[in-house]
Amino acid sequence: MSIIIGIDPGSRVTGYGLVSSQANRLEHVGHGCIRIEHPEHPERLREIFESLRRVVEQYAPEQAAVEEVFMGRNAASALKLGQARGSAIVACLSHGVPVAEYSARKVKQAVAGNGAAAKEQVLHMVKVLLRIDDAVAEDAADALAVAICHAHSRENLVRIAAANSYSRKRLRT
Repeated sequence: MSIIIGIDPGSRVTGYGLVSSQANRLEHVGHGCIRIEHPEHPERLREIFESLRRVVEQYAPEQAAVEEVFMGRNAASALKLGQARGSAIVACLSHGVPVAEYSARKVKQAVAGNGAAAKEQVLHMVKVLLRIDDAVAEDAADALAVAICHAHSRENLVRIAAANSYSRKRLRT
């Protein structure tokens, strides 16, 4: 069993979600949002780092996954988002938790089966896949989706490695 933390970084709201993954089975461990009210950007980055560091200490995940920056029309917003991602990544790495990165399209594909899925579809599928009945904030749902994507990607890599190993054994015989 492995605990994975998914992170949806933002300079005002950073979502996090934790899932336990064993073989094909996923379980919801926890989720939440870090809401940052500080007006100064450097202080926001510190708050993201410290808050996620506490989450990592509390849940002790073995792996982390972070959504990549989506480059929109506003370069300044993309830069701030990239810095928030950096704070999140360093919070995980400071505890020895390896970090994987996934595009929003790949996350949506893994969770909803459609890389162009709407936020509502992703939220619905996260709740279905993790059997969550309560309300989940959008940022936390996105973070849970990132964790689910990582769990699915990791399981596929294990299957591919096993298949390659099996194929090599058959070739030798």
